[in-house]
Amino acid sequence: MAEYNLEKILPHNPPMILIDELLDIDLDNNIVKASVTITEDKIFYDKNLGGISPLAGIEFMAQTVGCYAYFRNGGIEPKIGFLLGSRLYKNYIEKFELGKTYTINASMAFSDNELVSFNCFIYNDDMECARATVNVYQPADIINMEL
Repeated sequence: MAEYNLEKILPHNPPMILIDELLDIDLDNNIVKASVTITEDKIFYDKNLGGISPLAGIEFMAQTVGCYAYFRNGGIEPKIGFLLGSRLYKNYIEKFELGKTYTINASMAFSDNELVSFNCFIYNDDMECARATVNVYQPADIINMEL
């Protein structure tokens, strides 16, 4: 898989790009995979916790979905999308642990071109750490704006 510049793909600026690498993008099967390694320099790292709250998993999922949107839109400058929420977010870990690498898998479950739902899973090795259905909205006529 080629290396991708996430600063070009996601409409965020560091340090808000939370994922580290785009691992796979398959537009034919509506699947995207990314990874994040937990380090002390991550914006949401909590040294008292020794990691990152599992609630950040929602944003790991949303940014992985954002990578999919970039390629589905032809690789042009990313438009802003809106995370509408998630259904049934379940996490099975106390924290995203320092030094561990997590893989985020997302597959599209529904799309009407603007409103899209993805089934998302986060793994460490073969252990499922979190899951959710993530709902996002990207209006076709949105004007790119600085946030």
